[in-house]
Amino acid sequence: MSQRVAVIGCGHWGKNLVRNFAELGSLHGVCDADKDLARELADSYGVTAAEYDAICEDDEIDGVVIAAPAPLHAPLALKALEAGKHVYVEKPLAMNVAEATKMIDAAAASDKHLMVGHLLQYHPAFLALKDMVFAGELGRVTHIQSNRLSFGKLRSEEDVIWSFAPHDISMVLSLIRGEATNVDVEKVDITGNGLADKANLFMTFDDTTTAQVSVSWLHPFKEQKLIIIGSKAMAVFDDTKPWSEKLTIYPQFADLDVSDTALSKQDPWCVDLSEAEPLKLECQYFLDLMADKVPVRTDGEEGARVLKVLTQTA
Repeated sequence: MSQRVAVIGCGHWGKNLVRNFAELGSLHGVCDADKDLARELADSYGVTAAEYDAICEDDEIDGVVIAAPAPLHAPLALKALEAGKHVYVEKPLAMNVAEATKMIDAAAASDKHLMVGHLLQYHPAFLALKDMVFAGELGRVTHIQSNRLSFGKLRSEEDVIWSFAPHDISMVLSLIRGEATNVDVEKVDITGNGLADKANLFMTFDDTTTAQVSVSWLHPFKEQKLIIIGSKAMAVFDDTKPWSEKLTIYPQFADLDVSDTALSKQDPWCVDLSEAEPLKLECQYFLDLMADKVPVRTDGEEGARVLKVLTQTA
């Protein structure tokens, strides 16, 4: 029997989750504070618009997908976990590590999965890059640069770091497989509304490994680029490129083992990828996770590690 879910929050991103779970044949219901919006989507996809309490009490619903405002993530997730539902929470997992810990403990107590929506962990290009890094094809990773820049929607509840950077921090922590020993941040409030519109995060992991995350929602053009500098080669994951060019390997490096630093450079090449919608892959992964068909990837523990970095940017 296929897993059935209800999507909580039908706004800008929630609509995409509703569509994907409907296309996967697993959408059972929707819920939103805007009752008219919830009914409109429910009618479009032939499902029920319900109150959250009713969704938690519905035995036909196996999991809830939370795309509500970030301050509601923890209370909504805790209620669903206590009701025996699997939970998929959009980023950020919670507002602080203490909330995340409660969610992790509740998931363990109910023997249900808690998954956080770090979308790029399901992107074919990032998965291919991760395999290459772990296989040692780029050598020892010395630095990671991740840029998420655009001219887009301004938020009033969260600054650009909390809105944009969770994806990048998640990728960095996944590739380095360690916790940052130091986090520094530079923030700029361009609009004067009290929230950072542009920021740079600098993370140190050990004496030789560093990372920088740059985010802005007041940038003249869109850039979603992850750059890996290794001791054998460099890699660029550029999500604005067509699929045939999204992941490019640059076989070039600086040889530090000679008396005079030598630069080695060869022609770059693009990695062959299978084209797919990352969000649909992520939604399918949650369904498979609920059925215990796949191992955990972005669970509560992973979400808490990202939160630990985010909370150091305050």
